[in-house]
Amino acid sequence: MNHDFPLPPLSPRPLGAGPRRVLTTARLRSHGVPAAQADDQCRPGGPWQLLLPGVVLLHPGPPTSEERLHAVLLYTARERSPGRSGHVPDQPGPADPTAPHYEDAMITGLAALALHGFSSAPPLPSLGIIDVLVPRLRRLRSTGCVRIVRAPVLPAPERLAGVPVAPVPRALADAVAGLADAGTVRRLLTEAVTGGHCDAAALVRELTAARLLDRPQVEQAVNSLVAEGRAHAEDRLYRMVREYGLPDPLWNVDLSLPGGPRLGGLDAYWPQQAVALDLDTHRDDLPENRRDDGIPRAEYSRKREHLERLGITVVRIAPRRLRDAAEQQAAVIRTALMAADDREPAAYVVVLPR
Repeated sequence: MNHDFPLPPLSPRPLGAGPRRVLTTARLRSHGVPAAQADDQCRPGGPWQLLLPGVVLLHPGPPTSEERLHAVLLYTARERSPGRSGHVPDQPGPADPTAPHYEDAMITGLAALALHGFSSAPPLPSLGIIDVLVPRLRRLRSTGCVRIVRAPVLPAPERLAGVPVAPVPRALADAVAGLADAGTVRRLLTEAVTGGHCDAAALVRELTAARLLDRPQVEQAVNSLVAEGRAHAEDRLYRMVREYGLPDPLWNVDLSLPGGPRLGGLDAYWPQQAVALDLDTHRDDLPENRRDDGIPRAEYSRKREHLERLGITVVRIAPRRLRDAAEQQAAVIRTALMAADDREPAAYVVVLPR
């Protein structure tokens, strides 16, 4: 075998350590290595390996996780490569500004979740398949360790470990699409929200767009997640009232007209000031046509309009606002309570626990 040109070091490196020793056959040709010579180097027992069609690993040992990631991106992406030279270079590490930039492809699914740091996702070395998200019209096929996932519009990728990675909501949707085990789905979705990787609203929007909410294992996980999210929001609401010195309301009540129909449930109500508070999980955690208590959006809006016609001020707070801006939300409620003296008295309503 011909070794007339320099070869890169052969010792494997851990993820993110570089240098990466994987190149396309096109890049090899640009560095003076003809196709016949590359084929000769990749023969059984040779110093190189053909990992994927047109993608060569420049050593005989098993590829590292980093090398596999770059191999699948070299196979799928449109690469903007650095300048040419007359020998085979070591590819630069992720911190190097000349590192390869991959266009129209990004890691997604379980591999992306592992890169995002999910403890409930399998570690990269154990994944036999790596999902890669590409535009719908790209002419690519799944092969070897690559599974092609298509999208009409690609999200903006995040760069992790030197490679483009789908944002958490999209990566989760692509992972869940291939999972049948309800426990695994629930653990991944729960970690996404409780671990601070993404908001429940963004996650559910992505699952809805992917048409995954009709799958029983996904629906069960989302319902459990939303119920858990509401419980956390109620705890934050209690804490906000206490910490910012707001008067104690009546918690979790139903309102109705005397001898008349039910007006709806509320998370908190200050009867002397006729101020009602509703946790807006409709906007924060679910698609626009759903809500965790089963009330469609139009009916939910009618409830608020009816209460306001009776002179009751309705304050709606999204759970994420309680988490991120509790002081501001307390000020909104305090302002509504103070403004009660300047309003016409509200209609009399019956208040019942729910």
